Amino acid sequence: MAFILETKTLTRRFGTLVAVHNLSLTVSYGEVFGLLGPNGAGKTTLLKMLTTLLPPSSGTAVVDGYDIVHASSEVRRRIGYVPQALSADGTLSGYENLLLSAKLYDIPRAQRDERIHGALEFMGLSEARNKLVRDYSGGMIRRLEIAQAILHRPRVLFLDEPTVGLDPIARNAVWEHVEQMRKDYGTTIVLTTHMMEEADRLCERVAIMHLGNMAALGTPMDLKSSLNGGQEATLDDVFVYYAGGELDEKGNYRETSRARRTARRLG
Repeated sequence: MAFILETKTLTRRFGTLVAVHNLSLTVSYGEVFGLLGPNGAGKTTLLKMLTTLLPPSSGTAVVDGYDIVHASSEVRRRIGYVPQALSADGTLSGYENLLLSAKLYDIPRAQRDERIHGALEFMGLSEARNKLVRDYSGGMIRRLEIAQAILHRPRVLFLDEPTVGLDPIARNAVWEHVEQMRKDYGTTIVLTTHMMEEADRLCERVAIMHLGNMAALGTPMDLKSSLNGGQEATLDDVFVYYAGGELDEKGNYRETSRARRTARRLG
């Protein structure tokens, strides 16, 4: 099998609104693939379809050889998902959150403790394992949520804006752990982001979405080179060119507002 993820004319409608339109793309094994685009471009809707949380209106998608509609339970066994919204329970400790996840993932009892401690150590949270999550920093919470998503050793990890609302130090820590997962375990990672620096650093290829369509696809370097020969072009320039400068400007307030709401939730 050439690809771990493949979509063919994948479409999702909400009444007369077409959130994702005839999207066809492939992601290779072990690749870090980024989805860029302003709010309303269809990124999160696409992730929800690929993680079986939302059925497509038409088209198909296969994850690790399994159809997202006809073999959704098999897809869920093979993926991890970290949504935008806060998913860790603040009234539990880090260890207790992971223990709950281990039970939900049906990890055998004999393996749970080893898996939990391994995930905590990998994400740099061993010393905080017994602290209540409500006392964690925003960066620690995000790393705990990633630890929850990788407990069952997924083949594909989906991250929906993994560093939104985080300060630069916490953001860099998350980036380092994402890069380490790919290096150590060969995990395929699909992430959405509004941060061009994040996409430039982490992603081998990016797809820029605009009004539910894929407006551009390629490596960050190739996309930058597509603008005026790439002379001093940045990924921000690519984003504005393909996603539309007007939409980008209108999205700034909404994106900033959402980032601040998320930052307050993360503490």
